[in-house]
Amino acid sequence: MTEQRQIVEVWRRGGARVLITVVRVEGSSYRRPGARLLLSGEGLYAGTISGGCLEAEVVRRADWKVRDGAVVEQYSTMFEDAVDVPFGLGCGGVVDLLLEPVESPEGQALLAAIERSLAGEPSTVVTWLPGDGRSLRRVIVDASGRTIFASEGLAEKKLACAHELIPGEEYEGRFVERLMSPQRLLIFGAGDDAKPLVSLAAMMGWSVMIADGRSQLARAERFPGAYRVIVATGDAAADALNVQPSDAVVIMTHSYEQDRALLAAVLPRHPRYLGMLGARHRSSLLVSEAAQLTGCSLEECCDRVWAPVGLDLGGDGPEAIALAIMAEAHAVCAGKIVISRRLLPEDVVRHVREGGMSRYVEAQCALDTTE
Repeated sequence: MTEQRQIVEVWRRGGARVLITVVRVEGSSYRRPGARLLLSGEGLYAGTISGGCLEAEVVRRADWKVRDGAVVEQYSTMFEDAVDVPFGLGCGGVVDLLLEPVESPEGQALLAAIERSLAGEPSTVVTWLPGDGRSLRRVIVDASGRTIFASEGLAEKKLACAHELIPGEEYEGRFVERLMSPQRLLIFGAGDDAKPLVSLAAMMGWSVMIADGRSQLARAERFPGAYRVIVATGDAAADALNVQPSDAVVIMTHSYEQDRALLAAVLPRHPRYLGMLGARHRSSLLVSEAAQLTGCSLEECCDRVWAPVGLDLGGDGPEAIALAIMAEAHAVCAGKIVISRRLLPEDVVRHVREGGMSRYVEAQCALDTTE
């Protein structure tokens, strides 16, 4: 998503000339279909289409290649003699690149769709690739199924076909992709340890929002990488940030009472990832209480909450904790299996027997008062 933001920024500044998209990969490749590079003035560009090996060759010839319109160019990285590696890639694959002039209606429509996706409006793009006398044609369909762009002269049959094609599938002569919105990360807690987490998530291109009941901490200037920072907690915070099933959520207020209210407010919304900062004993008490407050079983709560939050990567300090959290959240949101430290129901029962919440209630963390 960071790459897409950079491409849109370059496009909006003006002077962009050629948009290059990976549309097919055979064998091994550093980038996958949908990776893009936008060529601007004086050989400058945003985005990448390889590990840095193809860019110089493609950028050097891009303007000449699209002098008569969009084209598909194939770059082979297959080789038999390791001394002679085409383009220095060494990947052992074949990459098909679509090169199209930015100023064409199709190029402008695609870049506008990418911009809208970054604002939370996903769409499906169907591109009929140029070749054998055929020119590039494109249809863009929004999330509701409405056609928001269609190349001039496209027959009704092709328009109907565009609505039936599945993003990510390979079709002869067509490239179908889904322009997704950025992954949202909602952080409840604006202490200093939230700062590196915001920075890492923003670096990944995620859309980060922060809520905290403490106005002295929930300030936009403290989190320049965040899209939104608000003063709110509990149900009000969950409502204000509109927690969705596709979201990643991290609760890290350092306040037992606030964490309890937030966990009870967020759990019923079933976010894709729900992590909670804190020791196993503290987290067990919170999960136990949240189960009672929400009417969920202990098993259900343990299944939905990632606590203690983050992968066991080692290290210490806010930066290491932020890395562990982002690694776990990214893996979960990407549908990858991770080895976590999550609480089991029997862990919660054991920790609850060990003692109550008195050691956590009204405790003031030093992070709450520092800038």
